[in-house]
Parts: sequence; C-alpha cells; structure tokens
Amino acid sequence: MKATGVIPKVKKWKVRTDEAINLAYKDFVLTQNHPCMMAQTVFEQDHVDLHIYEELASKATAKKLYEDLEKYVENYDFNSTQFYTFLAVFKDTINSEKEFEAALWKQLQLLHNLDPKTWDAEVSSNPEDKNFSFSIAGEAFYIVGMHPHSSRKARQTPYPTIAFNLHWQFEKLREMGAYNTVRDKIRERDIALQGNINPVLEDFGESSEARQYSGRKVETEWKCPFSSEKN
Repeated sequence: MKATGVIPKVKKWKVRTDEAINLAYKDFVLTQNHPCMMAQTVFEQDHVDLHIYEELASKATAKKLYEDLEKYVENYDFNSTQFYTFLAVFKDTINSEKEFEAALWKQLQLLHNLDPKTWDAEVSSNPEDKNFSFSIAGEAFYIVGMHPHSSRKARQTPYPTIAFNLHWQFEKLREMGAYNTVRDKIRERDIALQGNINPVLEDFGESSEARQYSGRKVETEWKCPFSSEKN
C-alpha cells in the first residue's frame, strides 16, 4: 500500500489490555502504512521492545522505565546491523500537545535524576547545545514523543508514547551510506500523508534535537525545561 495525500482519521482505542495495546501499535505502524520505514521495519521484524506503564511523569514509572532501558542497553548488539526500538507506552490520558510536552520532559528529568551512569561522551548534556542528545544508562538516545493529540499525523499514536532510539543507529546508517536516502524517503512519505514536512525536523548538529522531542512546533524563544543537574 502506497502513501497517499489522504489523511486518515485517528482511531480511538478504548480497550486497555496489554494485548490490545500491542495490536493497536502494529495497526498504527503497519496497517495504516506509517511514513517512517524504519518503524515499519522494526515492527515487521519484531524488533520492538514495547513496555506498558500506567502513569506518565511519575517517579514510580521512572524507576521501572530506567530498569527496562538499562536492560535494553545491556542486551543490545552494537556489532550488528539489526536495529531495535524501545517503545514506552503509557495508559495515562493526555489532552493537548502542551500537556504532553510538559509530561514528557518531567518523565525524562525523573529518569535522569536516578541514572547512576555518566552522560554519553559522544553527545552534549546541555539541551541548548546543537550536539545535545538524551543519555540513559551511558548511551545517547534520540527521543520521539507521540500521543493522540499531536498535530502531526505520523505521531498520533493510540496512547501517549515515548520512543527511545539509540543515537548509535543513526551513526550506523551514516556509516552504511544509507542515512540521507532513508531520511529523504521518510520526509517524502510524511509530506504525502500530511501535505507538508514536519517543521521541527532537522539533522543532528544543526540545532538542539531537544526542540524535536515532543513533536510540538515550539516557539523560537522556547527553552528546554530539562537540566542535566540532578535534583
């Protein structure tokens, strides 16, 4: 099925069993032909480490989420060309882009506060720096926030969601000479879906990727609420 210019209606998922949530995400990515081919590939290959949590932006969730992410990093094969994605799904209800943005950064701050590992030396810990990337368990991650009320169709997941993609994967794509091709094809498909390119997207090193995490088109004067200083 090819991407078209027709924007599908967002499905309202009411069943909250773990099995139903897993099926909802497969439907969102595969059946609805998500514009990100990387997302389609990891779902087709069953390379998605999907975890379901009750609350977004809570200390209890941060503890469990960190344990799951640490295990994910420990088990990741960095010598392979097989890519995997860690998907954190929350049963919480989010009513707006700004509400989700605040909850996302609160959850990331809580995660960082209990992380005993040092920040990945390959990236900056300053969210205002153009080389910033979020670090967990000693590894840099590119964060993709998604939720039902996102203004971007490609980010309208059935539930509030945080995708944790290892920064290493993007560097590996560059090493393989495939990064630009994959990036351009995803953007082309996103335009076909929504009629325009996602205005927040930029390549790593052009500006802080923190501006992209929530998916909201943040204001020019927007300041990231995250601090690498633990509190």
